[in-house]
Amino acid sequence: MTRPTRVLFIGSTGSIGRLAVGEAVERGYHARALVRDAGRACFDPRVEVVQGDLTDVESLRGALAGIDGVVFTMGAHDGPSMIEKVDYGAVRNTLIALEGRRARIALMTAIGVTCMDSRYNLASQAHDWKRRSERLVRASGNEYTIVRPGWFDYNDPGQQRLVFLQGDTHRYADPRDGVISRRQIAQVLVASLGCEEAANKTLELVAERGPMQPDLRPLFAALDPDPAGSLDGVRDEDNFPLRSQPKRVIEDLRVIASLAQGGTAAG
Repeated sequence: MTRPTRVLFIGSTGSIGRLAVGEAVERGYHARALVRDAGRACFDPRVEVVQGDLTDVESLRGALAGIDGVVFTMGAHDGPSMIEKVDYGAVRNTLIALEGRRARIALMTAIGVTCMDSRYNLASQAHDWKRRSERLVRASGNEYTIVRPGWFDYNDPGQQRLVFLQGDTHRYADPRDGVISRRQIAQVLVASLGCEEAANKTLELVAERGPMQPDLRPLFAALDPDPAGSLDGVRDEDNFPLRSQPKRVIEDLRVIASLAQGGTAAG
């Protein structure tokens, strides 16, 4: 594994994205923040700000120039169409814009993302589209870490000890599934970039009582990697068959897998 040096942040102006950009700067990365309006962006002077549109492949090509790492923290809450366009579309468009060039990826989705029949998912399709975005990353041939955080900032001050889980067995769709601070989500995402033990692993992230661990490598090392060639995370429930996916999603998977093997987006 080669540690990336130049990292693009997609979702950089969000509540977690801003923290992740700051964490990357403190860790010595060259951080590039993708924003819709560079004139309104407010980051540390060490951050490179690039204007672009995550819904447009051509716009992303320029943003990705010279980049060898990508952190995704974007998220939409405006119904299925917008969730597809942002949560799924940003990953799809980035992977196509990379054209098979390798980049270390850290993708944030959500705890409970494999719970497909919840009232929340049936109404919003949020888990459907986030889970499809995970599958694109696994199909891309890039090294990755997929982080499924619990409920943001529901932990109390003494609840800082990180716990990495697998299997996505949480089914409450409320803070009983687990809680975690936004800052800790950002820390885990950025820490995964340069961590060999984190490569090709999917985890649920929560916090329990106690102090945060200073070294996350043992936590990553204790995880099982996703099975080679699988579109789903290790121990994920087999409840989202490929044959039931929209034709456009199956085509996206085909294109991205082809790019990973040296093909073209049209091949």
